Amino acid sequence: MKVLFVTLFVVIADQVTKLLIRGVQIPALGINIHGMPLYSSIPVIGNFLRFTYIENPGMAFGIDFGWKSFFAIFSIFASMAIFIYLYKVRNESKPVRFSLALILGGAIGNLIDRVFYGPLFDGTPLFHGRVVDFIDFKFFDIHLFGYNFSRFPVFNIADASVTVGVVMLLIFHGRRLHENETQPAANVQTGDNLVSTDPEANPREPDGSTKG
Repeated sequence: MKVLFVTLFVVIADQVTKLLIRGVQIPALGINIHGMPLYSSIPVIGNFLRFTYIENPGMAFGIDFGWKSFFAIFSIFASMAIFIYLYKVRNESKPVRFSLALILGGAIGNLIDRVFYGPLFDGTPLFHGRVVDFIDFKFFDIHLFGYNFSRFPVFNIADASVTVGVVMLLIFHGRRLHENETQPAANVQTGDNLVSTDPEANPREPDGSTKG
């Protein structure tokens, strides 16, 4: 399935940007990237777009309900389910498969953080890693329930890929279902005659019999 190259691209782009932000040292390969200090920010487009390095132990966009291992294990099963479904719909339209490939790439990207970043960087067990987030957008100032929301939750390329993929899937898969529902009534072969399942296509004689 060529569409899996989209998944591979998302995973590589996600991991490369995370390692550049976090920093990584691999002496054997001569790699020594210092990265950014945790919770520090670098302006990209003034205060509107910044790179802000945070680590998220929970779900996308900083959502955390605890149970660190749960999110990693859930991501594994979710990724497997998406891959299987992507294979089953391999004959579907390209936009639908592209959407699923984006979702799969995002899921795998964050899964790598949760599974491997703990033992690699923090000395914690497998499945206890924290996801690196860094894309920080200014949001509309909203006052809600006594709280002020001025910036969008910090996210990463994997989060963005999943979000875009889900939106595209809702649009194109929903459109496909609508097209199937509005298909013209099929003709049914009966003996030597073709009889349409559309009542208006088979006018009746005054005695109630059907023409043809």
